[in-house]
Amino acid sequence: MYKRVRLKDTVEVPPEELGDVSPGLVKRLLQDKLEGRMDEEVGSVVSVTEVHDIGEGAVLPNRPGVYYEAEFDAVTFDPQMQEVVDGTVVEVVEFGAFVGIGPVDGLLHVSQISDEYLAFDGENQQLSSNESDRTLGVDDAVRTRIVTKSIDERNPRDSKIGLTAKQPGLGKHQWLEEEREKREATAGE
Repeated sequence: MYKRVRLKDTVEVPPEELGDVSPGLVKRLLQDKLEGRMDEEVGSVVSVTEVHDIGEGAVLPNRPGVYYEAEFDAVTFDPQMQEVVDGTVVEVVEFGAFVGIGPVDGLLHVSQISDEYLAFDGENQQLSSNESDRTLGVDDAVRTRIVTKSIDERNPRDSKIGLTAKQPGLGKHQWLEEEREKREATAGE
């Protein structure tokens, strides 16, 4: 889920920038420091949008810069357990599909896609069913639910988000549309 939050953090202003400690400079330094970083409390910082307050600078021994505490607004992406999210398949591997949900990818394990057996087709980068001719490949739009979440603040790329698409109303958008059309056709008879 995307959120707009007000945060506080300390930023180091290098000596060559001390002549102009402005909100614009502090915003740029905060963006360089925080954007793309994962935090257990706020999720992934997508963008620093506005600096509201810059505190008094502090000098630390044996450090060349001056440290300022700043209060600012940021847009974050914080995936919540059991949240239903739409995403796009970014990679298909033998054990499932990686789905881009916001600024992070989640794993949709092959066992969590369908009740049908899905075989990996490496040549076409897709998972396919022999029972229904359904396929799941790169760039397919899917609706999933977040079922596991493990955030690694030190190495955000090592964070893991587990997804499922086996419940009603979840799955590849094309499959959901086909099921809806089938229901409407039988209701109209």
